[in-house]
Amino acid sequence: MSERRGADAFSFQVMIALCITWGLQQVAIKLAAADIAPVMQASARSGIAALLVALLMSWRGGWEGLRQGTWPAGLLAGVLFALEFLLIALGLERTTAGHIAVFLYTSPIFSALGLHLLLPSERLRRMQWLGIGLCFVGIAVAFGGGISLAKMDSRMLLGDALGLLAGMSWGATTVVIRASKLSEAPPSLTLFYQLAVAFVLLLLIAVVNGQVSRVELTPLAVGSVLFQGVLVSFISYLIWFWLLRRYLASNLAVFSFMTPLFGVTLGVLILKEPLTLNFVGGAVLVLLGITLVSGEAWFRRWLQSR
Repeated sequence: MSERRGADAFSFQVMIALCITWGLQQVAIKLAAADIAPVMQASARSGIAALLVALLMSWRGGWEGLRQGTWPAGLLAGVLFALEFLLIALGLERTTAGHIAVFLYTSPIFSALGLHLLLPSERLRRMQWLGIGLCFVGIAVAFGGGISLAKMDSRMLLGDALGLLAGMSWGATTVVIRASKLSEAPPSLTLFYQLAVAFVLLLLIAVVNGQVSRVELTPLAVGSVLFQGVLVSFISYLIWFWLLRRYLASNLAVFSFMTPLFGVTLGVLILKEPLTLNFVGGAVLVLLGITLVSGEAWFRRWLQSR
């Protein structure tokens, strides 16, 4: 395979389209929440995407990883993936889509910390530690820095905390994938493990909570699930993996953190969600910290080229 190249105008344009798509996901879930519960949406989108990935793997091949002992790590990654979307669903019932978008994308901070402990090749550098510090300061500010406890919305704070836990779960999923046999498995198989397990577990939760019987198949509900299952969980991830095979991952990682910005913006424009000064300030620190952690290699090469 040819050497991966640095970002160019084409990759930047594709990443903008992907980030808008990913940023719109939380908004779509919240828009359709009255017709189909977020947990049920997460189960349905995982089931649709798992079926599409399975069909693609059957056509192109990719099941050989099942015989290479990947399934224990695959099941664990699937459980963490299901937990992530359960926390997102619960969080969206209590806070804004914009808040969830920002806190969810703290995941690289937690994956970097986990990989630092488990893999010698993933030791954090000074700039990355600075990024982690900025991120945690940003989280503290976004959770209500400078505001008295009497003025805090406890329901929103709980939703924000659930969003942060979803980011931790996503980070833990990355650690499992990177530190196990899944690191050598086809990306499509890893994605299938996550989607299939999430579909089953989230459907069981929806059944237990009685959410299955409270589904109204309105155009908005169907459109939201199809958007999440086909466009987000299938097509956008395939495009992302295609980009990773052709461009430097560190360059793409920096671009990917436009997603929370689009998530917040779309939440304000579509859902009319309010923005507070402390959240905006905290979000800026969080995004700066994440960029330093994920883009450290890119920044180092850029400084060396000066």
